Amino acid sequence: MEQTQADPAGSEVVAEDRPWQTVVWNDPVNLMSYVTYVFQKLFAYSRDQATKLMLDVHHEGKAIVSSGSKEKVEGDVAKLHAAGLWATMEHTS
Repeated sequence: MEQTQADPAGSEVVAEDRPWQTVVWNDPVNLMSYVTYVFQKLFAYSRDQATKLMLDVHHEGKAIVSSGSKEKVEGDVAKLHAAGLWATMEHTS
């Protein structure tokens, strides 16, 4: 029986290929209508999609609103912060 070893360099490449995600967290400050508006303006979501994401934030405590390269997601988080929303970024698992 032949055994193969995992290639550490290969696993690093796979980790780098995973997209980053922008997570918006629930807060007690912003109105649901405002959060929906921000999602529409920043990410060009339809009203229905923005409302669904806002409801995920409201009921689940968070929602993933965008994904992509680290640089793109950093920009998305900065735009959300500028709009007064609580957002973080994370690597997909």
